[in-house]
Amino acid sequence: MGRTTPLLRTAVALLIIAAGTVAILRAMGRTWFCACGKLLVWVADVHSMHTSQHLFDPYTFSHIQHGLILYALLAMAIPRCTVPTRFLVAMAVESGWEIVENTSWVIEKYRESTISLDYYGDSIVNSVSDIGACAFGYGIAGLLPISGSVMAYVVIEATMLVTIRDSLSLNVIMLVHPIAWIKAWQAGG
Repeated sequence: MGRTTPLLRTAVALLIIAAGTVAILRAMGRTWFCACGKLLVWVADVHSMHTSQHLFDPYTFSHIQHGLILYALLAMAIPRCTVPTRFLVAMAVESGWEIVENTSWVIEKYRESTISLDYYGDSIVNSVSDIGACAFGYGIAGLLPISGSVMAYVVIEATMLVTIRDSLSLNVIMLVHPIAWIKAWQAGG
């Protein structure tokens, strides 16, 4: 039997992480895709029941930001690990977040603390897509200088704030310590 290449080992490990995540999400009762019976490529309206149910939505960009952040954190935290190992750690962390994000506690926290009143968790297709977006962000961070990664993060953040009145930073703030005026602003007030 021939030797496996690092790329092949990384791909197999990534498939195992993805399959495990899908199995856990399915065991948690997550649906494959939107209950409407259609699978859309893009959903722009963050106030609709379709958000987090299809392939991509505006929150996909926050998962790209996850990849940018994870690249930097892992490069600092475990600099001696190989690039493929750090990538797999990042994908395991993002997959773990997708599982945690779809627990009843976090779903209720989103509904209580943010403008996501109709949020009932992600579909499995959306979760896998979010993991892919994180991988994309991680890859971008690996190609760009640090200043480029910071600029990409800031551009995504600003664009999300302007277009949907939400962002990764606001999501974290509202989950950790909800602020009434931010919620009112997000709701259009």
